[in-house]
Amino acid sequence: MTGITKEMTIGQAIAANEAVVPILLNAGMHCLGCPSAQGESIEEAAMVHGINIDELMKAIEEA
Repeated sequence: MTGITKEMTIGQAIAANEAVVPILLNAGMHCLGCPSAQGESIEEAAMVHGINIDELMKAIEEA
């Protein structure tokens, strides 16, 4: 999935490509609609959830 970067907010990533939703859910990010998703980058959310950002971005890129 091209065009999604770790600097994007979760909301921006979902707006860019809704196919990212199941990847984020499977990674353990279950709060995709919460207010933090609109202001928190994918990288910041991964850190908060204890998710390896490189592995997450690889899964996003391969989708």
